[in-house]
Order: sequence, then structure tokens, then C-alpha cells
Amino acid sequence: MKKFSIAIHGGAGTLVKGMMTQELEAKYKSDLKAALDQGYAILNEGGTALDAVEVAVKILEDSPLFNAGKGSVFTATESHEMDASIMDGKTLNAGAVSLITGIKNPVSLARDVMEQSDHVFLAGEGAMKFANELNYTLEDDTYFYDEFRHKQWLEIKDTDQFQLDHSTKKDSKFGTVGAVACDQNGNIAAATSTGGMTNKKWGRVGDSPMIGAGNYANNKTCAISCTGSGEFFIRGVVAYDVACLMEHKNMSLHEASEEVINKRILEIGGDGGLIAVDAKGNIAMPFNTEGMYRASKTSKGEEAISIYK
Repeated sequence: MKKFSIAIHGGAGTLVKGMMTQELEAKYKSDLKAALDQGYAILNEGGTALDAVEVAVKILEDSPLFNAGKGSVFTATESHEMDASIMDGKTLNAGAVSLITGIKNPVSLARDVMEQSDHVFLAGEGAMKFANELNYTLEDDTYFYDEFRHKQWLEIKDTDQFQLDHSTKKDSKFGTVGAVACDQNGNIAAATSTGGMTNKKWGRVGDSPMIGAGNYANNKTCAISCTGSGEFFIRGVVAYDVACLMEHKNMSLHEASEEVINKRILEIGGDGGLIAVDAKGNIAMPFNTEGMYRASKTSKGEEAISIYK
């Protein structure tokens, strides 16, 4: 049997140890483990990488601890605008949504764009019409309300500041969730979901829903889900850059991931991290920040759940 594996992340950045209590750290690790275990169970039972990444991301979206789904941050208008994407490495089919509201699990809507429409990327009002046609239930604002997130927003509302997640500094925690997986058939997939930036304006969209920037999967190379300073990850076409280095420079998954995160993205002023898997089940999880919420598990019994370096 081929080696199969899964990796997940819940965001990267400067996670100040002083702000992280033992109790809170245990909660983060518990939610990461729940997502990891459910995704892994699908792979273990012979399920697809695509199903595994969707389920893992849905569990992270359902946790208020992460900036995606239920835990999404507030925009300048005190609303929530969520983005998500998913990609199948076997077929190169992909689906993405951006600027959507009221959807409990944006990653599932992204998958429906991939499978139920002829398109790849739907945004805003059109994406909501599509969700309505598929009879999605819309959650009201109270479902997405989190006191910590609201306080974050109140501190900077009516200013031109925006916040990437836990602090007003640029090197704060980048709130995104994602999963990559390799199944027993050697097929790989990636999924990414985010609530964006606190106090963001003008319909800002980051790298998370952009195929090739924040999310990518191709059986020939790798599956990638990114978390970081979105503007820089878009400019660096980070997810696809890793795949290109593997395809055209014959780099290993580890070498290509390290090159992009610890050299190329830093050179243009960006920071963050990514999780990656190849069709042999190898995993890489590089980041150039103080920490990244991350977890991985392989069919060889190797399991890791970490926050700091």
C-alpha cells in the first residue's frame, strides 16, 4: 500500500507566548487534532484526498479559534467576508469563492463551484446567488460573533488600520486554515479558507481563494495551502512557485518549500508559511514566522501537532 498522509494549518505569524495560556494552547491543539483525525480517518478508510481536505477544513471553520468560518474577523463595516478554495491534484479541477457572507462552511461552497458549475471562481453577490440556488442555509450574524474578534475590531474601527489577526503589527498571526492530503491512490488535494483581515475595506481579497497563490494541487508535483501576508503571497504566486521548482528544477518537496518560504517570499518583504504534500505522501511545513498552528499524520504512524518552532 502506498504511503498516505495529511497536514493541516490554522495560521502563521508572531504568536506571542505570553498571550498564549496553557489552557488556550490546549484548546488550539485539541481543535487541530480533531480536524487532523477526521481527515486522516477518511484516508485510512480508502477515501479521497479531496474528501479528506474538505472535512478537515470544515472542522477548523467550525472552531471560533481560527479566522475562517465561525471565527472570521470583522470587516470595516462590522460584517464578515469569507474566502475559500479547493483543488484536485488528479484532474486540476478547482473551485473558489470570495467575499461571501453567512455561509457556515465556505470550503464546501468552493467545492460546489468546482463540481456543480462550469467555473472556477465566484465572488460576492454572484457567489451568494449560486449558494442560494443550491439551497445553502445562511447563518445569521450571531453565529459568527466572537467577543475577542469584536474587541479586535473595536480597537481600530473608523481608522485606516487593518489587522492580520492577533495584533496591529504587520507580523501578527495570519488567520487562515488549510489542509493538504495524499490518499492511498497517490492522488493529492489542497483546501484553504479564511475570514480575511480585521477592518478590511473595499472588498479586499487575499491569496487564500486564488489558485496558484494561496492554494494549488497537481499530482505531478505537490498540493499546497498557504498562510501569510496575502498581498505578498499573491505577488510571489507562492503555491505554484513551489510546484514549478519541483517540476522544472527537479527539487524535492522539502527543498522547493524551503526555497520559497525562507528565501523568495522574504526577498519581496512577505512572511508566513505553508503546508505541502506530494504524491508519495511526503510532507513539508516551513514557515518564517515565530509560529504556525500545524499538524500532520502519516500512514507510517508519524503524528505531530505544533504551534511554535
